[in-house]
Amino acid sequence: MNIRVLCITYLALVKFWLLMHPAQGQHDNQSGKKAPERRKANKETALKTEEFELEDSTFFYDETQINFRNINQKPFYYNERLLGRINKYQQEKNWEQLFRYLLNYVSRLGPGNFTEPSSAEYVAHMQQFKSALNRSIALPPSGIDLIWQLARVALQMRKMEIAKEALQLIIKHHRGNLARAWKHYDSLFPFEKPRYVTLEEYYQMLELRKHIDTLRPPRGILTDIGQAINSDYDDYGVSLSRNGNMLIFTSKRNRSPSSNPLRQIFNEDLFIAERIGEDTAYWQDAYPFADLNTAYNEGSPCLSAKGDFIIFARCEAPDGMGNCDLYISRRVQGRYWSEPENLGIVNSPAWDSHPALSVTEDTLYFSSDRAGGFGGADLYFSVRDATGKWGPAQNLGPIINTQKNEVSPFIHHKYNVLYFSSDGHLVNYGDFDIFKSYYIKGRWTEPKNLGPLVNSAGREFYFTIDTNSDKLFFAKAQEGNSRNLDIYSYPMPMEAKPNAVVRFKGQVKEASTGQIVKGIVSVIDLTDGVEVMPKYLSEQGEFEFELINQKRYMLVVQGENFFRLEEIFFLQGDTERQYSVKSIDNVRFESIEFAEGSAEILPEMENDLHLVMNFLIDYPEFMLSISGHTDSSGNPENNLKLSQRRAEAIKNYLVTYGKIDPNRIIAVGYGNTKPIISPELTAEHRKINRRVEFKIYKPNNLTEDKTDK
Repeated sequence: MNIRVLCITYLALVKFWLLMHPAQGQHDNQSGKKAPERRKANKETALKTEEFELEDSTFFYDETQINFRNINQKPFYYNERLLGRINKYQQEKNWEQLFRYLLNYVSRLGPGNFTEPSSAEYVAHMQQFKSALNRSIALPPSGIDLIWQLARVALQMRKMEIAKEALQLIIKHHRGNLARAWKHYDSLFPFEKPRYVTLEEYYQMLELRKHIDTLRPPRGILTDIGQAINSDYDDYGVSLSRNGNMLIFTSKRNRSPSSNPLRQIFNEDLFIAERIGEDTAYWQDAYPFADLNTAYNEGSPCLSAKGDFIIFARCEAPDGMGNCDLYISRRVQGRYWSEPENLGIVNSPAWDSHPALSVTEDTLYFSSDRAGGFGGADLYFSVRDATGKWGPAQNLGPIINTQKNEVSPFIHHKYNVLYFSSDGHLVNYGDFDIFKSYYIKGRWTEPKNLGPLVNSAGREFYFTIDTNSDKLFFAKAQEGNSRNLDIYSYPMPMEAKPNAVVRFKGQVKEASTGQIVKGIVSVIDLTDGVEVMPKYLSEQGEFEFELINQKRYMLVVQGENFFRLEEIFFLQGDTERQYSVKSIDNVRFESIEFAEGSAEILPEMENDLHLVMNFLIDYPEFMLSISGHTDSSGNPENNLKLSQRRAEAIKNYLVTYGKIDPNRIIAVGYGNTKPIISPELTAEHRKINRRVEFKIYKPNNLTEDKTDK
C-alpha cells in the first residue's frame, strides 16, 4: 500500500513540475498571442512522454527501423533510469534486452543529443536536467556513442537493417574519425555505395557502340539551358510553371556600375522566361519580375500549381526577422502580384530560404540555418491549417539532415519524393550533390545520390522537374568555377526518375569454370530511351540497378576477359538472375563450320561472329588472330589455300560489319598441318580437326600465329 501511495505521489510531483516548467520549443523566443497555445502543446507532449517513460513494459520504437519521434518534441533527451538498464544489460551480455533498450533510447533522441558532449550546447542541456533534479548527474554518452553501441549489438544479433541505419547515421553526424564506420559499412553493405563507371568511360563506351541504334548517346546530357536565360553571373533557383510555359529563376546579373568588378555590388533579383513552342529547350529572353523585385535581394521562387501565389525569399528587408525570410505574394485578377507578406512564424532570426510546396500545397519545405538543428543548414517543414495559417517550422530529422548542409528542397508533382542538395551525405561526387528520398511508413528513406549523369565534381543545387517527369532543371557550377552557377536542363536519367524503384540484380560468372569475372554492366531502356548509368561488377561479380517497372530493357555485360553478353528482358517486379559469359581464351565456336570445300559465311555463324566483333569494338586496344584448319582428307596444298580463304572470309566479315581496323586482325590458314587428333581414324576425328580458332590478345603479347606468318 505504501509503495502505491509513493508512486501516485511521484506522478503528481512530475505533473506539477511539468506544469511549472513547460518544455522549450523551437520558437519560444518569439513573442505574440500564440505563445500560450505553444506552451500548452509542448506541455501535453512532454507529459505524455514522461508518463510513458515510467512504463518498463512499453517501448517507444520499431524493431525494423529507427524512428526519431522526439525530434520536434524535445531538443534533448535524457533518462537516467533507461541508461542504467542499458549499462546493466551490457555488463550481463544480455544482447536481446540490450538491443531493445538501446533502440528504445536512440529512437527518443533530440537534435541536441547529436552534438559533442564537450560542446556548449550539450553542457547547457545537461545543466537543465541537473537543475530540474536538484542534484549532480553523471555526463551521459552522446547520441552518436549510443548509436555506435546500437550498431554493434544489431550486428551481433544479425539485425542488418538497424545496423545499416545506425552506421549511416554515424557517418552523417559523427564529427571525428570515420574510418572504422566506413570500413564496417562498405564491407557489410557494398551495394549502398554505387559503383558507377566514370563519365569518361561512359562516353567512350557510347562512342564505340554508336553504330548500334539502341546504344546511341543520350540526348543532350549535361547541357545548359542557353544564353536566353543564363548570363555571365550566377543564375539559379528555378521554378517551373505546371504547364511548363514559364520559368522563374534567380539571377545576380544586376550590378552596380563600376569599372572594377571586385567593387561591383550585385542585386539578387527574380527573372521570368517564357517558352517558345512546345519544347522546353527553347526560351525567350528573360526579363525582370518587376512586381516582386526591390532594392533588397529576392530569390528562390516557388510557384503554386495554379500559378495563383508564389513563395520566395527576401533578404535584409526592414520587416524581416532574420538575414533572409520567406514571403508570399498572390496573383490579383490574373494581372499583377500583391504586396509580399512575411510568413511570420515560419521564419527565424537566422537565414530561411529555398521554399518548396508539397503536392497538396499544405506543407511548405525550406532550408534554414537556425539554432537547434543538426548542422549548418537543415531542411524544415511547416504545415498549413484549415484557416490557411502556416504552423511553426519542424525539422525533417537526422536521416535527411546531416552535420553539414541541406538546401534547395523540391517535392515531385505526382510522387511523394523529396529532392534536395547536400554536401553531407554518404555518396558525394563533388561539393553539393542532388539526392532523392521517399516518404514511406511515416518517415523519409535514406537519401540516394542521383548519380554522375546529374552530379559532378562541381556543385549542383535547386532541382526542379517538369510535370511529365521528362526533363530536369537545376543549377550547376563547374569544377574550378564554383562562383558561376548556370541553369541546366536535359532529359532525366533513370537515377533521377521518381518511379525508378524496382530492383534488377544479378551475378555474372565464366561459363566453363564458374569463376567470378570483372567487367561493366549496362542497362538500356528500349521502351522510352531513358539513359541508365553503367556500373562496375562488384568483387563478387554482382550488380544491382533500380529501374522503372513494366518496361523493356537490354542488359549488356562486357569485360576484357570475356565476350560481351546481351539480353533483352521485360521487367516485372523485383528480379534477380544468374548469367554466364564465355572466356576469350583460345576460343572455338561450334557454329562456325563451313560447308565442304566452301569459304562462305553461313547465317548460323553470325551470332558467334558478332560476339567477337562486339569485343573488338568495346576494347580497341586488343587484336585478333584467326587460325583456319582442315582435316587431312584431300590435297594438302588445296587444304592450305581453303583454310586461308576461310580465315580471310571471317576477317572480311568483321571488318565490313563491325568497321574494325583490318590491321587489328591477323588471318592465317594452316590447312591440315596442326591437327588436334592424329591419325584421323573416324569421321568424328576429321570433324574435330576441321575448325576455326580465335585468339584475342594485346599487341605486346606476341602470338604463335603472328610469328608463323
